Amino acid sequence: MRQLRIGVLAGLFAVAGVLSWAGARLWDSVGTLPRVPVAAPIVLAVIAVVLAATALSLRARLRAQRERRPGAKGVDPLVAARAVVFGQASALVAALVAGMYGGVGVFLGLDGLDVEPRRDQVIYAGASVVAGIAVIAAAFFLERVCKLPEDDEDGQGGPGTVRG
Repeated sequence: MRQLRIGVLAGLFAVAGVLSWAGARLWDSVGTLPRVPVAAPIVLAVIAVVLAATALSLRARLRAQRERRPGAKGVDPLVAARAVVFGQASALVAALVAGMYGGVGVFLGLDGLDVEPRRDQVIYAGASVVAGIAVIAAAFFLERVCKLPEDDEDGQGGPGTVRG
């Protein structure tokens, strides 16, 4: 499994932002631009919390397993691999969505913040970008928690390692 790359995510964010800005500009010239949903930052924030909670849970279980605590509940490698895949997919989608709302927010912000509904839309778009960055940060944390330790001399990983 390949690691997330910040450059790929930044590129997705930038491309989605530019296309979204251009699309918003075109759409606004021919009609009324759709509103930024209030639920967008909320959904992204919930995903970030789920990813962070999963990472913290797996980290605690891996630490207990590594320290060989009695009654420690191990981590199935397939569960950890699925969690990492969920984190990576969430980060990619969050980069696209945050870029999209970022582009719309820039368009609306440059167009003028005099009108209260537009100001609210810029706030929702900005909150969506911040929540998208939180999803990406949580995905990187989850990936770091589930990362295999460097192979030791005999080529065996330690307890709780994930091969994917």
